[in-house]
Order: sequence, then structure tokens, then C-alpha cells
Amino acid sequence: MSGLRFGVVGCGVIGGLHARVLSAYPPLAARARLVAVASPSPERAHRLAAETGSEATDVATLLDRGDIDVISVCTPSGLHAEIGQRALAAGKHVIVEKPVEVTAEAADRLIDCARKADRTLAVISQRRFDPASRMLRSALDAGELGTLTSGLVEVPLWRGQAYYDSGDWRGSRALDGGGALLNQGVHAVDLVQWLMGPVVEVAAHTALRGHHGIEVEDVVTATLRHADGALTSLLATTAAYPGRTTRLAVHGDRGSAVIDNDELTYFHAAGPADDTSAYGAYGAGNQAAERRPAAPAQQRDASGLLPSPHGDQLVDFCDAVTEGRAPSVDGEEGRRALLTVLAVYEAARTGTVTRVPSAPASAAATSSTSSASSAPVTPEPA
Repeated sequence: MSGLRFGVVGCGVIGGLHARVLSAYPPLAARARLVAVASPSPERAHRLAAETGSEATDVATLLDRGDIDVISVCTPSGLHAEIGQRALAAGKHVIVEKPVEVTAEAADRLIDCARKADRTLAVISQRRFDPASRMLRSALDAGELGTLTSGLVEVPLWRGQAYYDSGDWRGSRALDGGGALLNQGVHAVDLVQWLMGPVVEVAAHTALRGHHGIEVEDVVTATLRHADGALTSLLATTAAYPGRTTRLAVHGDRGSAVIDNDELTYFHAAGPADDTSAYGAYGAGNQAAERRPAAPAQQRDASGLLPSPHGDQLVDFCDAVTEGRAPSVDGEEGRRALLTVLAVYEAARTGTVTRVPSAPASAAATSSTSSASSAPVTPEPA
């Protein structure tokens, strides 16, 4: 069987999704093959291996195997750099789940290690691969919405106290890094920057309102200023019972679009002869149905996510390795989203408008003492 040979580290919810997509997503059949999965929990590893027709092993053994080309890192965020560096040192290509890491320094170490190892590094940001997101990006590239003026991002989720109590790492600064924004909302931050351009400045507030015993926020609000001057209003929370769908709106002086729960629910772009000088249409003339990409119905994975966005990003990764190019979402792109989230946290902490650093990852970030470590990894996403 041809294609890249994959190993998945972490057999929780998201590791399970990676393994199932790698073993069952048709466009990956000629590009990728799942060889083995690893977890600190032998029970979890054996259960996922049996489900996906792969082998179960421990983390150290998986990283050292010569019959694996790519390691998919699905551990808690604060372990991404450690596991990723160990995999790169063993000659593997690496995919890490979002976010790339929990600190800029750790992200820089991982990016620098991939560069020195001459291996491909990608960060999962599957929202970019949703058909609705791709359609909107094409419309924006064509200038159909005119000058972008504003955006609105809502991530109103619910995670009960039992979610945070299910593992000591959840809600910790060391391994979770942040709360509703870094863990759950980072996808939306990446997507709005991909669609509307880099964020250069933020003002923000955070709060802990619906949970206890954690070190991070469960509510964050922020105003983001993009490089071209457009403004985005952001809400991310895990304290919005019973949980609502993630929603992103993009507005311009000749059109607007709304993506809700990964579907294009509203789109209107003025035609060349349309008069936009008065009061607009106020929701009339919804063009979403004619713009919505035709796609076969999909059943959601056991994780609650659609399989095709992850699958299509993995296709892009495999093609990038084969073609010797950078993947669509490389380490630098993952770092951009992380730096924006960290700027939001800094703005909330200081009560000041905060600039988002724009400098690339430092090639001098060579602290790699953990890269060769064989210390056991204990927690993983549940």
C-alpha cells in the first residue's frame, strides 16, 4: 500500500478523530495509512487500534518506529512542542492539533526544530477547509464584498464542570494554556484572520463565571483591529448553557456573509448596477443558496465534528510532503493565531490596547533539551 505512514499520539476525542479519518476518509486512501496509535492509557490505545485496524503501542515506541513517516500529535496543548520535537528528532514529519502550543517560546522551538530537521510541520486548522469558508475566501479574493469594514465572531459553547474535572491538565495554564479562547476559540481566531487579514491590535476582557477550580477564563470578549483597519468583535465562552453554534459574520461596503455551524447561512453581494447609496436591503436578497457549495451529506464523527475538514487538511499535508512545498497551515500560520490569542490575554490582564507581534519565529530559539527526552507523557485530551 502506498502513501505516507502515520502514527497518532493521544487516543482521546481528537486523537480518535484523527485515527478514524486516516483509516476511513476515501480521499486519503492513496495518500496515507494509519499504522499505530499510542497513549499513556493502554486501554484507550487498544480500543482505538481495534476500531481503526491499527496497532496499539506506547508513546516512546511509536516515536522510534522506522515504519512511520508522520506523527499526528493529539496530546494536551502544552505538550505539543515536546512530543513534536521528539518526533522531528526521529526524522518524522509532524502534525499538531490546535493550538500549536501554549507559549510563543514553545511554538518557536517547535518551528525551529522542523526547519533544522528539514521536515514538514503543520497545525490543524480545519475550519479553513470547510466548503463555506473556502467559498467565502474566494468571494473576498474577488473583491465581491468591497472594502471590509467589520467582523463578528461568536463561540458560545458549554463545557460543564465535569469537563474540567475530568483531567488535572484541563483548565491549567501549564498544559491548557488558556480557556475558552485558546482551547475552543483559536479556530475562529485563525479563520477570521485568514478571511479578513492579520490582527495587529486588540482590546479585551476575560472572566471566570460558570466554573470553579480552574486557572483560565471561561468568558472572553475582545475587539480586534485588522491590518487594513477593519474591526472584529469576538466572544468566546464555555459557560453558555446549553451551548450554541459557532458563528462568523464578515461585512463589507458591498456585501456581507454569515457562516453558522460550518454552513453558509447568509450571503449578499451587490451587483455592478446595484445602488448602495441609501439604506441597503436589511437581510433581503439572501444569495446563500446559490452560493452554497454542493457537497454530499456527512455524518458527524463520534467527536461531534464533520470528518471532511480534518480529512481535507490531511490531504493537503500529504500532498505538501510529496510535492516538497509548505502545507496550507504551517507552523508560522499556527503561530500567528497563537500570538493573537496571547495578545488578547495580555490586553485583558493589563487593561490596555495591545499590539500583536508580527516578527517571524526566531531561528535562535534552539532550546531543545526536551526534544530527545523520553519522559512519559501522562495526560491527553479526553
